[in-house]
Amino acid sequence: MSDPKIIIALDYPEARPALALADRLEPSLCRLKVGKELFTATGPALLEQLMQRGFEVFLDLKFHDIPNTTAQACKAAASLGVWMVNVHALGGRRMMEAAVDAMVGSTQRPKLIAVTVLTSMAQEDLSELGINATPAEMVLRLAVLARDSGLDGVVCSAQEAALLRSHCGNNFCLVTPGIRPAQASLAGKLLAGHPDDQSRVMTPLAALQAGASYLVIGRPITQASDPLRALHEISQQIKGMA
Repeated sequence: MSDPKIIIALDYPEARPALALADRLEPSLCRLKVGKELFTATGPALLEQLMQRGFEVFLDLKFHDIPNTTAQACKAAASLGVWMVNVHALGGRRMMEAAVDAMVGSTQRPKLIAVTVLTSMAQEDLSELGINATPAEMVLRLAVLARDSGLDGVVCSAQEAALLRSHCGNNFCLVTPGIRPAQASLAGKLLAGHPDDQSRVMTPLAALQAGASYLVIGRPITQASDPLRALHEISQQIKGMA
């Protein structure tokens, strides 16, 4: 069974453009990520439509609540048949362990990962929150906590992938947003008319070489004039690593 490394972020406000893009892509080359905006607008019906087209789906809702509430949310997500779901590691050990326990016995248990430090956050953002650690230090602390709580992996910047790989082992799943093809605009520049909101970015090949398991890519594919061609080009760039 193929294990495509590219996860395309469907950052749309409604179902129509998301499905239109899905119809132009190949499930054998990518998975799809549905986040808070799109899921809030469309609900589980969109997930079913994407899966009917052959795509595996990462439901990116970053559950963060008291342990029981988070556990039941994860259980509900598992019942939808998604490939991956996530919680926020800042919810702590008891919350994450409850989420793991809630999915035991699921017919199709999704991968359960945790968000560490959002890739939009820099040192000054952490300091403002009273966190006296660098982004890398905080990511490592939360990743180790997620691993010890029984989760399958974490979301992290590709710049922290090598660090986490060395501390958390080869079987720990590292999902990395902030991926920009070499020809795409990097942080601080405009990409398709939008400010690039990722502060810690890396190219696809460099991210995999650093230890990333999966690459979350949005606008370089979703706003390309030919999304399938853009997907093929990135797939070629990482050929041999995937």
